[in-house]
Amino acid sequence: MRVGRIVEAKPHPKARKPAYVLKIDFGPYGIKTSSAQITDLYKVEDLIGRLVICATNLEPKNIAGVISEVLVLGVPDEEGRVVLIGPDRDVPLGGEVF
Repeated sequence: MRVGRIVEAKPHPKARKPAYVLKIDFGPYGIKTSSAQITDLYKVEDLIGRLVICATNLEPKNIAGVISEVLVLGVPDEEGRVVLIGPDRDVPLGGEVF
C-alpha cells in the first residue's frame, strides 16, 4: 500500500454503478489510474489534491473500458457509503504504508 495524490478525477461514463476515473500521482512510482465507486460522498472538485492510500500490488483490471491499476482504499460508513482513507498531513508521494 502506498500514498498517492489525486491529480485528476472525472465521472466514469461506462460504469454500471456510478464511479469516477481517478489519476493518482505516486511520485517516483508514476501516475496510476483507478476506477472508484466513491460518488456518494465525494464530488470531483473535492477529490483533486486529496491524499489517498491505495493497494498498488494488484494486477490491472479492466473496469468498463478503463484499466484500473490501483485500488483506492476506504471504509464503509453506517449507510454503506465509502469513506476514503488517507494521511491527515502531507507525506511524500509513493510512501509505503506500514
